[in-house]
Amino acid sequence: MAELKEHIVKRYGRELAQLHSLLVEMGGKVESQLATAVRAILEGDGEAAKAAIEQDQAIDALERDLEQLVVGLFALRQPVAVDLRNVVAGLKISSALERIGDYAANIAKRSPLLVQHRPPSSLAGLASMARLVQENVKLVVDALDLYDADRAMRVWYADEAVDDLFTVIFRELMTYMMEEPRNITSCTHLLFVAKNLERIGDHTTNIAEMVYYAVTGEILLDARPKGTTSVYTTPSA
Repeated sequence: MAELKEHIVKRYGRELAQLHSLLVEMGGKVESQLATAVRAILEGDGEAAKAAIEQDQAIDALERDLEQLVVGLFALRQPVAVDLRNVVAGLKISSALERIGDYAANIAKRSPLLVQHRPPSSLAGLASMARLVQENVKLVVDALDLYDADRAMRVWYADEAVDDLFTVIFRELMTYMMEEPRNITSCTHLLFVAKNLERIGDHTTNIAEMVYYAVTGEILLDARPKGTTSVYTTPSA
């Protein structure tokens, strides 16, 4: 009987370790997909756009595997305390990662359209926003991997800067569209890209909150630092 109990405990431990491993793998793939999508936009790289879109399938498959693992953990192991926090947080994190993957794919889909319709200005502002979002995604994946609440909090506070950059880009693009109707098509595509980056920032912050909860057992009740994007209602896909 003791040997059976020990076997069950070890298997349970392996399943929890597998949950963490799947999350980190999923985070790494999302990080790579986003970098590829950004390259597609900034460099007009058609092959990168195609690769970023195709990567979405692997991320979706990992989310399904993780969901099945979580269902098994709840049904057979009935986790409590710290383990329960990790399982619940893991399920929510995987959903947020999957959404980031969707937004990255949406960004990549704009690349061939922007090649056809040349933007009226450089993409320096968009590049700065993309770089900040990528840095936050990397940081939150590291926080997840290392079980690090401090890194998670850094991401949580960084979202305000992403929102502020989006506001600047929004105003710039609206100005170009008002000044010259021929800019409307290209600026609209860029606006979609910027909005998708802003939404990725939001989901990255959600992951940071879940990592913080998993590590500390505390929910961040304070209002999240936000920029002024809420006054704008642009579509996200």
